[in-house]
Formats: sequence, structure tokens, C-alpha cells
Amino acid sequence: MTKETVGFVGVGLMGQGMAQNILKAGYELNVIAHKNRKPVENLVKNGAREAVSLDAVAAQSTIVFICAPGSSQVEQIIARLAEHLATGSVIIDCSTSDPTSTIRLAKTLEAKGLHFADAPLGGTPVQASEGNLSAMVGAKNDIFKRIKPVIDAWAGSIVHIGG
Repeated sequence: MTKETVGFVGVGLMGQGMAQNILKAGYELNVIAHKNRKPVENLVKNGAREAVSLDAVAAQSTIVFICAPGSSQVEQIIARLAEHLATGSVIIDCSTSDPTSTIRLAKTLEAKGLHFADAPLGGTPVQASEGNLSAMVGAKNDIFKRIKPVIDAWAGSIVHIGG
């Protein structure tokens, strides 16, 4: 099996540490800047590639993590990513999102041949940097097995809570 190429949207307080640990675990990582360039510059210095658009993140990644403020932003990001992800790719939402939005997004992505996992976080930015966050992952069993090694890079505790 080919090693996953990871995209990361939202390298803020939590996302930067998560993304850094994904790099340390040996994954190719594509990141995109939003408002604050410093986290992206630090990640690029450590081996990440900066994408110029969400389209580019999607085109270069088999798994994309999203760490956004909430459902409205997640929905906008996913709408753009879904247009350019290869069939079989996975989007993992680590935001604190509205469950009705999450269910709707999962169904929409499935109809497009894409996979969705809901993985809200527990912890602090320090724990994110240490790779010791908690994650409660909602994903189909086969998708959970596929994404777990990447989540292991930044989580000290992972609970698979079902589909």
C-alpha cells in the first residue's frame, strides 16, 4: 500500500502542532496559509509544501485534515476540496462542528466517491505540539483503519466511536 500524502487546512493554534507531528512521522504534507503566514513558513522550513489554493491541496493529497472555527467554514472548505480530490480520498474534520452539517457532508462526499471522518479534538496547543491530543473519530471501519496511522502522529488517545 502506498503511503498517504496529507493535506492540512487550518494550521493555527492546534493545527500547527498537529501538522508538525505529521511531518515528523514521515508523511508528505501540503499546507495552505490563511491569515497568519508564520505557521506555514515554519512547516515549510521543516519539509512541508505550501499549496497556493485549496484546489492544489486537494490535487496533491489523499487525506486532508481541516481544523477550522466551525461548520460554516468547514462546509466552504469542503465544497472547494471536493471538486479536486481524487476518488477514494478522505477528508477529516477536526473542528467542533454541528452534527447535522457533519452528517450532510458525509453523505454528499460519499455520493462523489470520497470519504469523510469526523475527528473532534480534546487538548491544548501544547498537547498538539507534543502529539498528545485526544481524538474521537467517527468513520467507517475501513476508513478508520486507513487514517489511524496518520492520526497516531498527533494523538495520544484515539477512540473510534463508529461510523
